[in-house]
Amino acid sequence: MQRSARLLSPVLRPRHAFSRRFTVIALESSADDTCAAVVTSDRKVLSNVIVNQQAYLEQYGGIHPFIALKAHQRNMPGAVQRALREANLTINDVDGIAFTRGPGIPGCLSVCGNAARTLAAALNKPLVGVHHMHAHALTPFLTSSPDERPRFPFITLLVSGGHTMFVLAETPIKFRIIASSVDESIGNAYDKVARMLEIPLDGLSGGAALERFCASPDPAAGMVVPELKLPLAMRGRLALSYTGIHSAVERYLDARHGMLDEGVRLGVARSFQKAAVEQLEEKLVLSMEWCAQQDVRVRHLVVSGGVASNAYLRERLRASMERARPGEHMSLVFPPPAFCTDNAVMIAWASMDRFLAGETDEYSVESRPKWSMEELRE
Repeated sequence: MQRSARLLSPVLRPRHAFSRRFTVIALESSADDTCAAVVTSDRKVLSNVIVNQQAYLEQYGGIHPFIALKAHQRNMPGAVQRALREANLTINDVDGIAFTRGPGIPGCLSVCGNAARTLAAALNKPLVGVHHMHAHALTPFLTSSPDERPRFPFITLLVSGGHTMFVLAETPIKFRIIASSVDESIGNAYDKVARMLEIPLDGLSGGAALERFCASPDPAAGMVVPELKLPLAMRGRLALSYTGIHSAVERYLDARHGMLDEGVRLGVARSFQKAAVEQLEEKLVLSMEWCAQQDVRVRHLVVSGGVASNAYLRERLRASMERARPGEHMSLVFPPPAFCTDNAVMIAWASMDRFLAGETDEYSVESRPKWSMEELRE
């Protein structure tokens, strides 16, 4: 199979030079949200459709891969139709089709991949497969004003249900992983602890519901709110771990044999959130020191992914940066909360440079459920 788009026949790989605005429709289904969006090269978001699977998450206590796959198959056609309708376009008005190539749940990735490949081939339009976490990292270049956009090189902290990592962004396509989780992600740990504490979701993810619960007022006088001493994993190392924290919570709850009043539940939730974010604070300082040792001067920290919408995390990271660099300005950049969670807008934007450069994919390009950010060009 020929890998380079430049070696393919015009029938398989349409190539165009675009001097006008370029319009992309993008599809995303790497986990539990079915997403479609239309975005233009002049930074206009014409539509942003997200169909969540919250009812299934509550029923199964998290993402069930087969149930998520079936839901994506039902929801994707309607999401694409709605994205085009809200953009006031037809599919013929679209110049390129992008999709999440990976990483993600294999079956779920196949839905957006199959839909995008089929649309592109049928309409003879260019196709680009996008790295999901690469898209998260580049989101601020779409959502931030010109004077607030990060400058390369910068550190990006990617925190989601599937990943937790500090990455050095050297160029738009070159990333070096500084530290990542050796077991589960912070988002997954949040979801598990929310289930253990039986926190009502009310249409939210487990992590968002736990954050809201932590911010609730203290219970009535006389009810104890305990503070657990949870371990700081991987202390002093450029690595993260969340299995130990959520396991410590599980052992504490098991020892109480189900005797959990509101005060205990609130204390456990707050203790967990504090420990989870403290680990990010420590690794942020270590990452900044690592960059200094590599003689890399960074002026921005970009935080993205679903957990980046957590207000407590934002507050603690800002305070940690100020302590680590007193008197030295380093900007903290967060996309708007609506663009922190999975969405197809970020997929469309991350594909734009490749479309404009004519560096498109074959229609036979395969999904990559496991795909390191250090291998973007492979």
